[in-house]
Amino acid sequence: MAQRKSIKSRKRRSRGIAPRAVASTRRETRAERQVQTERELKRGERVLGREGERPVSPFGGLPISELAILVGLIAAAIGFVQGGGPALIVGLIVCTLGVIEVTSREHFSGYRSHTALLAAIPSVALEVAVVLIFKPSQRAVLVLAVVPVFVALFWWLRRRFLIARQARVARIHTRPS
Repeated sequence: MAQRKSIKSRKRRSRGIAPRAVASTRRETRAERQVQTERELKRGERVLGREGERPVSPFGGLPISELAILVGLIAAAIGFVQGGGPALIVGLIVCTLGVIEVTSREHFSGYRSHTALLAAIPSVALEVAVVLIFKPSQRAVLVLAVVPVFVALFWWLRRRFLIARQARVARIHTRPS
């Protein structure tokens, strides 16, 4: 028996005929889906930066925390120009309260990480208390008191943020568009 060569038939296009008027969009759709999937995977792994919409203020639409920061800065500047005193102290306290509210709201909702700032505020408060109560003559005493508090708070706050960020990313991706 003689072997036959396989002959594949091909459609031959004559040079005068243009390609189809409507191109297939399947390839483009698949490429768009792959890009979107890669973008979502990268976003889910990222822990820095913003994710989603800013969390809603507990004061409704009023920017109370932002106004507290502004008023505190103005009072602190006035107190600094006058050479210290109650205006400086009250201004710094009001400004700090506004900053704590905004940063803790963003941090614990998983919107943006403020781990170092939120860990530093109680550490600085502890440092001020140690200086006022004990009046240490050596700085090593301050380091022994403040650094462990900062490290423990940093570790705990970082874990809380990662849990909140994971929940926020999952909520955003399951929400129907």
